[in-house]
Amino acid sequence: MPESGNVYYDRQEVRPHAERVRSLFHALPGLLRHALENAPLYRRRLGDIDPEAVTDHAALARLPVLRKSELLALQEEDPPFGGLAATPLSRLAHVFQSPGPIYEPHGVRADYWRMARALFAAGFRRGDLVHNAFSYHMTPAGEMLDAGARALGCPVFPAGTGQTELQIEAIQRLKPQGYTGTPSFLKILLESAAAKGRGPLSFTKALVSGEAFPPSLRDRLRSDHGIDGYQCYATAECGLIAYETSAREGLVVDEAVLLEIVRPGTDEPLPEGEVGEVVVTVFNPDYPLIRFGTGDLSAILPGPSPCGRTNLRIRGWMGRADQTTKVRGMFVHPKQVAEIARRFPELGRVRLVVRSEEGRDQMVLRAECPAPQAEGLAERIAEAIRAVTGLRGEVELVPVGSLPNDGRVIADERPVP
Repeated sequence: MPESGNVYYDRQEVRPHAERVRSLFHALPGLLRHALENAPLYRRRLGDIDPEAVTDHAALARLPVLRKSELLALQEEDPPFGGLAATPLSRLAHVFQSPGPIYEPHGVRADYWRMARALFAAGFRRGDLVHNAFSYHMTPAGEMLDAGARALGCPVFPAGTGQTELQIEAIQRLKPQGYTGTPSFLKILLESAAAKGRGPLSFTKALVSGEAFPPSLRDRLRSDHGIDGYQCYATAECGLIAYETSAREGLVVDEAVLLEIVRPGTDEPLPEGEVGEVVVTVFNPDYPLIRFGTGDLSAILPGPSPCGRTNLRIRGWMGRADQTTKVRGMFVHPKQVAEIARRFPELGRVRLVVRSEEGRDQMVLRAECPAPQAEGLAERIAEAIRAVTGLRGEVELVPVGSLPNDGRVIADERPVP
């Protein structure tokens, strides 16, 4: 546990990044062996790989991405965890449920989801009383922050969600220094207390997640209420993925995570700066997620953080990668758009735009193409659209750099009914 005067949670945060990469890839073959021996799904999906050969990014990228969207079907086929858990149910501490429903195991290790690091970066220190307003009911969010706070030596008031008046009463009596929960509920607590003339609340620091945390709200919390608010990016399956620091420039990736950004609908890693799906490999022996596609969009920022932490940084949550839509009664998936683009290496970014004209669905594939354009290219792309999707679509060739770098490969522009 770090001392309260330290700037960093531990030395891992400031080690040379090359050392971090070597350490993670040195540990990866062991994680793969463990998964193959103890998790039935990995035996089926990865049974022909040599774990000892997966020692760099290129080798990792040859493994298939397991997407969050697959979990529901996998768990229905092989309950309760779809064959992904490497620890028997009888040796777990909890089982949680997320929307879907999807079930997640919770092992017995302290700070199982590694949230203490994010809390420390947000200014939480030993002895701070934490008012935890994440839900403790069925979902793991409450326990995730509770465990992280206790690992820091912070006592926790398990407030959960709702019951605003009772929560305000508890805050006024206990005077906690820290808040954890969604930013919207923090705003509700502050506004409700002010409206009833119950004075300023005692919070001086906050770690929020689960929703967007715009800079305007962050700045208002500081100026109007004296609260330094930080955000983190975590999921029920993976635990902490990345967290905000005092630099306020992106989110720093957690030390126990190998993070990639891949082209939506594919297993293909994207270069730094390109927006794509967040894919993580998490070193959790109970639930060893290997190339797990979160379904979230982000991009890797260049260089280390000005705060001194040396791990990769991402831009934060930028939307959902699963842009599947239905056109003329048929589903069109991002992986189909990626397959069309793969057949034409001369293309840059592509985006399938879906519109409605006089009540009829229309598809237009906008594709970046350097001049001069090959004769008949648009027609060949249109044939590929029909072959891959089973639907007719138009093609619009546009200059390189004209499509936004936002990770979207399908844009449904039809009016909402």
